[in-house]
Amino acid sequence: MPDIPEAGRPRAWDPLVGSAQSVVLEVLRAGPRPRTELAARLGLSGPSLSRITKPLLGSGILVERQGVQGTGTGRPSIPLDIDADAHHFVGVKLTGDGLFAVSTDRRGRVLTEREEPLPDPTVPAVVARVAAVVAGLVEDDDRIRGCCVAVGGATEGRSVIRRAPFLGWQDVPLAALLTDATGLPVSVENDVRALTHAEHWFGEGRDRRSFALLTIGAGIGLGLVVGDSVVDGAHSTAGSIGHQRLGGSVGASDVECEFGHRGCARAVLSARAIALTGSRALGRTVTAAALLDAARDGDPAARDVVDTAAEALGLLVADVVNVVDPEVVLLSGELVAVAEVGRAALDRSVDAARHWSTPTPTLVAQPFRFNEWARGAAAVAIQMHALGA
Repeated sequence: MPDIPEAGRPRAWDPLVGSAQSVVLEVLRAGPRPRTELAARLGLSGPSLSRITKPLLGSGILVERQGVQGTGTGRPSIPLDIDADAHHFVGVKLTGDGLFAVSTDRRGRVLTEREEPLPDPTVPAVVARVAAVVAGLVEDDDRIRGCCVAVGGATEGRSVIRRAPFLGWQDVPLAALLTDATGLPVSVENDVRALTHAEHWFGEGRDRRSFALLTIGAGIGLGLVVGDSVVDGAHSTAGSIGHQRLGGSVGASDVECEFGHRGCARAVLSARAIALTGSRALGRTVTAAALLDAARDGDPAARDVVDTAAEALGLLVADVVNVVDPEVVLLSGELVAVAEVGRAALDRSVDAARHWSTPTPTLVAQPFRFNEWARGAAAVAIQMHALGA
């Protein structure tokens, strides 16, 4: 078991295994639970649960909360919980020109935030910048135990950036470089998959065995949870739908994506594509965000562009629903407002493209701040620490 400091909190969480790990992960994800409910959820007997939790309580990994009175007249049930403040974590999101960092508690609640420009995207400069930010956070908080960095691109083994187009990187062993630079365990993850892990453990998908997360912004991403597990794929590239071809009038756009494709998701639905199409429609240069504002204000040309983007989003949603049949589809990202402003067009598109046998999907458009990407990275750090990975 971990060493116990004078204050009663473990300085580190030694890797747990077997039933002890299952109990702690259940409480970590689901929140405080009475012993009877916890035993039922894990398929354990009362005596077995008591045997497992006794040393966890003694070490401070689990704590008892105030009792909850049931419907009868017996003694209140005492929920078991974790000490969310015993360990903290850092999540970093890298873009082509910016760095976003947060520190969180063990349940992914954001404690501090940092945002900095990234004028030099070379590997040595980025490593130095991230290390400096992490050092500043650690100086203010001696409970930080690990860090994860999220990027838009392909990662391997949570250790190597295989390709990060926005940074111009290929085959960069970023986790090892940052572990050496910070002295903390550091991992790396695709940004959409990191956000999916955060939703799975601490967000809208926490109590769901299946859901899809579609993100709209500079890129188009898809995260999937099937059978209560995040889908990575054989090569850690599951969810790569940014260049999926779109049919019908939506796919007839003459805007090209960065790879020269016409009619793919990024050529219609990305921030760059919406800005280009919107600038043509309005006769002036606009950003995607400005176009959405104009559509909200009733500009018919802007509304047409947003509705086309929402229709493209609906085709992607329908494809996911037809293949995976998730309980819910979460919509997120910097341009999630496309789903809100163009909701009628989105719903029509989904209904027209989904298979007749699939029910109308539940769509949840989530408010988004850019630091949500960094919080997703922190969730991966929490997960790896909890699992002893």
